[in-house]
Amino acid sequence: MKIASWNVNSLNVRLPHLLQWLGDATPDIVGIQETKLEDPKFPREALEAAGYASVFQGQKTYNGVALLSRAGALADVQMGIPGFEDEQRRVIAATVGDLRVINLYVVNGQDVGTEKYAYKLRWLEAVRAWIAAELQAHPKLVVLGDFNIAPDARDVHDPEVWNDAHILTSTAERDALRDLLALGLHDGFRLHSDAAGVFSWWDYRQAGFRRDLGLRIDLTLVSDALKASASASGIDREPRTWERPSDHAPAWVQLG
Repeated sequence: MKIASWNVNSLNVRLPHLLQWLGDATPDIVGIQETKLEDPKFPREALEAAGYASVFQGQKTYNGVALLSRAGALADVQMGIPGFEDEQRRVIAATVGDLRVINLYVVNGQDVGTEKYAYKLRWLEAVRAWIAAELQAHPKLVVLGDFNIAPDARDVHDPEVWNDAHILTSTAERDALRDLLALGLHDGFRLHSDAAGVFSWWDYRQAGFRRDLGLRIDLTLVSDALKASASASGIDREPRTWERPSDHAPAWVQLG
């Protein structure tokens, strides 16, 4: 089973890209972020024609998440973090067979020390508490999404710029990610590669992709019960080369 995550940065704009990639890569389950669509405008029919069932929650202009599956029905759907009041549509979870999948669009945080940064840390704390409970109920768990955190220096193009005082790489953000992993989750990419300089996001500005000035912030995390079956992982750079691309590329992990 191939499970993937892709921040499409507007599904209205990127639907042709998504459909092309689904046909080429044939993932079984996909979490997408930044759909930027209100629910009545979600392209359910187009995805069904491509072979994928979908569940989603969105809002106009910002945020929005969805899960797609061609591996079975999406059951026991959870939208949002239980007990955490938040108008932003950033979280969706569902069960496919005996596999639980949680799709996150983690808060960006703007700048270290801002209110949005404090909100990000509160949000991550709430996510960790919820996922701890989910792991007890669903040992076979995948947590994927745009984490807006580069785990360590290997995951940034310039560690001197992306340092402990910078958003996406600050000490508090990385500690929050480590606390999440400490629940019994494993970075699918790092199960198969220690390589530095493999990225999933490149800024549109300053020819970021052409110069490979990227970060690896799109992650696929697998639980202890799935670690042994995580047989491959990677990032598909090709969609970032297409016309009018998302600034993110799909990240994936293969189970079994």
